[in-house]
Amino acid sequence: MPKQLSELAVKSLDDDKAEDIVVIDLAGKTSIADYMVVASGRSSRQVGAMAEHLREKLKVAGAPAVEVEGMAQADWVLIDAGDVIIHLFRPEVRTFYNLEKMWGVEPPAASQQAALYA
Repeated sequence: MPKQLSELAVKSLDDDKAEDIVVIDLAGKTSIADYMVVASGRSSRQVGAMAEHLREKLKVAGAPAVEVEGMAQADWVLIDAGDVIIHLFRPEVRTFYNLEKMWGVEPPAASQQAALYA
């Protein structure tokens, strides 16, 4: 089910015009989750809308208790769906935290360009 939830997350984010979607396979690297999905939205409003849509779709798909953090500011929203963790960022916040590098994955080139907006 974790793979299906990560695929659902990617489809939902793509439908909502998320940018630079990256899926990181965490199996065997950590016990916190099997997959991490990282994506960017162009504004806090888009990040918040993507998070809300995804939360609803994950619940409908039968994900265990879906927890959401960061909706008040929507600069960085964390969605914990058990075996799948989703991070949604505004581009400059994503560039600052650079989560992909922590897991040994190169961030998309477009994300690096977001530093120009900061």
